[in-house]
Amino acid sequence: MSAESKKAHNFIQSLIEDAIAKGEHAGKVVTRFPPEPNGYLHIGHAKSICLNFGIAETFGGECNLRFDDTNPEKESLEYINAIKQDVEWLGYEWAGEVCYASDYFDQLYAFAEELIENGKAYVCALGADEMAEYRGTLKEPGKNSPYRDRPVEENLQLFRDMRAGKYQNGELVLRAKIDMASPNINLRDPILYRIRYADHHQTGDKWCIYPMYDFTHPISDALEGITHSLCTLEFEDHRPLYDWVLDNISVPCHPRQIEFARLNLNYTITSKRKLKRLVDEGVVEGWNDPRMPTISGMRHRGYTPESIRNFCDMIGVNKAGGTVDVGMLEHAIREDLNTRAPRAMCVMRPLKVTLTNYPEGQTETLSLPVHPQNPDMGQREVPWSRELYIDREDFAEEPPRKWKRLAPDQAVRLRGGYVMTCREIVRDDSGEIVELKCEYDPDTLGVNPEGYKPNGVIHWVSAADSVEADINVYDRLFNHESPDSDKEGDFMDHLNPESLVVLEGARVEQSLAEPRTDLPYQFEREGYFFCDPVKTEKAGKPVFNRTVTLRDSWGKGGK
Repeated sequence: MSAESKKAHNFIQSLIEDAIAKGEHAGKVVTRFPPEPNGYLHIGHAKSICLNFGIAETFGGECNLRFDDTNPEKESLEYINAIKQDVEWLGYEWAGEVCYASDYFDQLYAFAEELIENGKAYVCALGADEMAEYRGTLKEPGKNSPYRDRPVEENLQLFRDMRAGKYQNGELVLRAKIDMASPNINLRDPILYRIRYADHHQTGDKWCIYPMYDFTHPISDALEGITHSLCTLEFEDHRPLYDWVLDNISVPCHPRQIEFARLNLNYTITSKRKLKRLVDEGVVEGWNDPRMPTISGMRHRGYTPESIRNFCDMIGVNKAGGTVDVGMLEHAIREDLNTRAPRAMCVMRPLKVTLTNYPEGQTETLSLPVHPQNPDMGQREVPWSRELYIDREDFAEEPPRKWKRLAPDQAVRLRGGYVMTCREIVRDDSGEIVELKCEYDPDTLGVNPEGYKPNGVIHWVSAADSVEADINVYDRLFNHESPDSDKEGDFMDHLNPESLVVLEGARVEQSLAEPRTDLPYQFEREGYFFCDPVKTEKAGKPVFNRTVTLRDSWGKGGK
């Protein structure tokens, strides 16, 4: 692991340091990352990954990867494999073998019977609507279930019958017996087990009852010897239940739960349920669509592990909520790529240029730096010829005020090459501009022209030697700062219709005939672009996904 994951000194680190100094904690610090395998990981999970693995690393401890797989109807091996790949791609290594909550189903069942035997749990037959009514409200206490005082022996037999498959979904549940008048609704006799007839991806059809998260999580932590159970703030009100479970069963240790603020990004949805809807309804190509805020999607867009870890370090860890500007994430990838992305030229909307005074059949090779600030990256060879392509948007027949590109009878420098002046416009039968005839100045390679000043610098490629490519211009998936804040509308109403613009027939310089796929390129004057290996193989030509634009308004204090 690189040093950037250790930069921030957060409040959780301070709590652990204080506990060690006071002698309240001895031994190894052990954390865990416990995703539910019901979807792909997103940028919010990246924060949790960096925190849990980072805390363990800081204190020389270990971090487990444990799947919270107690809801087989929504889980799959696809999600499990994707999650493992994402954690590894971010640069982290979990301790030992991958763990599953289902590994502990036998022990969890035994602990449930222990609670029943101690009069701390009972089998309840209230339906969902009745249970909600009995539960009370935030202002009014709940009332006891009529089944709350069943004898221990009857509860044990009913629970065993539930396990044996003698009841249907929803007929019975096992509830903790705590306090129906508690001001904390989570302590009003919460459900510990429910009946679910569903094959499990790890245990098959062995079980037809499954434990709830609030019962499973603390016990799994204790069985694994977790010392610090780091959760997002929505679990703060669940902490008394976490402690109650561990205080009332014979577990080997009692981990400490600490909460931190989850990551919320503007212009972004991170609800896995809503992300799944985008996938199911075909709004995106899948969980790994480059517009998705999933780690897999960002990887396919060209984000690097370093940029995501740096972003998580930048936003820090605290107890306060709030929303982070997505521009900060984009700033993190620009900062990372600016120092190491190879440079290249791509003409996304080609317009032919003929240099009328350049000898027909002649070519020459120009040498341009792979990275202008990093000479160690070497040089790249770019062919120059009589026929070139420039970007259609770099020419204006009637240029606006302060135009700094090509126009009739105006000169521009071609990046790394000569200065040329536009002399004639060629149109097709419909009147569309199809070619520019220009004159180049042979005395301007690497030097300024005498007697006149070029009107800016534009990029280009040789017509004969360039390579055809397709460009996927990705933008933010939503055009609303808070797409799910409209309580009367639907977050789908705020989809950005231009979140993907496909440009076919673009031209890239010859050096990209076989582009690398391990790091995005900076297409000069355009942005950072990543060669998508899957789409490239399918198309039979390079396909580039735009990672991010060059403009960094967040870094300049804007939005």
